[in-house]
Amino acid sequence: MDTESILRALADPTRLRVVRLLGAMELAVGELAQVLGQSQPRVSRHVGILCDAGLAERRREGSWVFLRAPLATKQMPATYRLLMETLASAEGEDEALGALCEADRQKLTAVRSARGQAAEDYFARHADEWDELRRMHIAEALVEDGLKEALGNGPIGTMLDVGTGTGRMAELFAPDADHVVALDKNLDMLRVARAKLQNLPAASVELVQGDFVDLPFAKAHFDTIVLHQVLHFAPDPKQALCEAGRVTRAGGRIAIIDFESHSREELRERHAHAWLGFSDKQIEKFLQGAGFTLDRAIAFEGEELVVKIWLGERVAAKVAA
Repeated sequence: MDTESILRALADPTRLRVVRLLGAMELAVGELAQVLGQSQPRVSRHVGILCDAGLAERRREGSWVFLRAPLATKQMPATYRLLMETLASAEGEDEALGALCEADRQKLTAVRSARGQAAEDYFARHADEWDELRRMHIAEALVEDGLKEALGNGPIGTMLDVGTGTGRMAELFAPDADHVVALDKNLDMLRVARAKLQNLPAASVELVQGDFVDLPFAKAHFDTIVLHQVLHFAPDPKQALCEAGRVTRAGGRIAIIDFESHSREELRERHAHAWLGFSDKQIEKFLQGAGFTLDRAIAFEGEELVVKIWLGERVAAKVAA
């Protein structure tokens, strides 16, 4: 981070306010404009200056642009840490600045409320189809307890929640992880997840739009990978797991939560399932091809469908002689 650029960027009260807001939560440019009471083009200009100085990061999600603090990527330089501590102290010492920043944070309540309403509307539109599927298998809470127990014998570290959906897996493991990246291709689901996760610390969870067959991450980036009820949507599960293997560190763990092989053909059309569950042999073969070993499988019997947790470990890549 360039000190001169930082000082220039902060030589404006609006940009100070933006930095403080992004320390609380990730925000879309439009949401920032709402809180600040300024036009979106004007806010965009301020955001550009902050991004150039390394004090904020942009992320496009469809037609929306979201802003987050460098803290949220777990790559926070010492300079930024010191800066945030200084600004927090300044709020206590500068009464006018403190009042302004507190008023801004109060307005975040309206942003959170709007996100929550959008999530409720989405659930309402899809409630019938989800209820139909839930009736076929065991209560999700029991599977979650089993997954927590299964992964509880080692550190979660940096976790990737592939196909995060509602964000439940990210929410479940965020307290125990160093950092969670919640990835989904569907923009509507990302907005649902954002509503669920918005009260967690800004640094703990990062939402990313992406495809599980082309993950936007460097190799050996994560310690734990979770695919919760997503692999049956993959046209090519082998490719999806190979991508998971690419971004998992040696010794890292993978948890696949999905249905055991079944014959409910109607799920293909009603719920777009590409696969009618998986056998242990299929999963083991997919994992081996992706550089994992299958440690164990845990079954949860339901009314009509069996949910399974398959646990694997990433083996170290062989070094050429």
